[in-house]
Amino acid sequence: MEESQKLRGLWSGLCQNRTALWSLAFILLVSLGGFLAPLLSPYAPGGFEEKHILEGPSWNHWMGTDVLGRDLFTRILYGARVSITVGVGTALVALVIGMIYGLISGYVGGRLDDVLMRIVDIFYALPDLLIFILLSLVLGRNIGGVLIALGFVTWVRFARITRGQVLQAKEFIYVDGARAIGASHGRIVLRHILPNILGPVLVTLTFSIPAAILAESTLSFIGLGINDPYSEWGTSWGTLAQDGWRGMRAYPHIILFPALGICLTILAFNFLGNGLRDILDPKGR
Repeated sequence: MEESQKLRGLWSGLCQNRTALWSLAFILLVSLGGFLAPLLSPYAPGGFEEKHILEGPSWNHWMGTDVLGRDLFTRILYGARVSITVGVGTALVALVIGMIYGLISGYVGGRLDDVLMRIVDIFYALPDLLIFILLSLVLGRNIGGVLIALGFVTWVRFARITRGQVLQAKEFIYVDGARAIGASHGRIVLRHILPNILGPVLVTLTFSIPAAILAESTLSFIGLGINDPYSEWGTSWGTLAQDGWRGMRAYPHIILFPALGICLTILAFNFLGNGLRDILDPKGR
């Protein structure tokens, strides 16, 4: 009952924040467009169309065609599926690793907490790009490999935030009461601490998704991201931007539309994150 009231309160707050609500609608529209791409477009994302190379936007090709004559709107739809999947998947991988790590570190405390936080400091000191390159060589430059590699690079942020929230929550009176009646450590963490730290973690998750999309797009743009031309999923927006930047002066549409997809989606997630932060933590406005 209490959880349903929290969800209704969250939805009510979103409805009052028009910017966050429209951002959520845009994210859902882009996500649905990506996953329904085979139904929305009559063109294939791959292949070679010699008669339609580098055409500008037209009625038949809304966003024009690329250097191989492929419909750019179709490729952007398929790219949305890849970029959204990598962004959300990366954030969830980082969330799971970082939350478990932070819960253990913050709840146990003492010497174990010191050791675990020194490990986090070491990860912060290492260059993210170096770790990603090493992991991508092992896992491969496909969707799954990039997703896991980026998640392993970004988990430390969730670990620190979770640990800080747990250090505060475990001092609450109801946690002391649960200890006094003999509740197990697992029950205290899962029933009394975890539900009360989900707000800041949820906001962090929302901001981590656009950061992951931007990171993957940047890596793909410089040739270190997803490189799986035979995948049925298509390629990411970063790869599309890489394909288009060489001819951007003569044919600006081949980089304009992928860049707009990246920018608008990142802005939408950031606006949604700001709205959730205002709802879940009104004092922090």
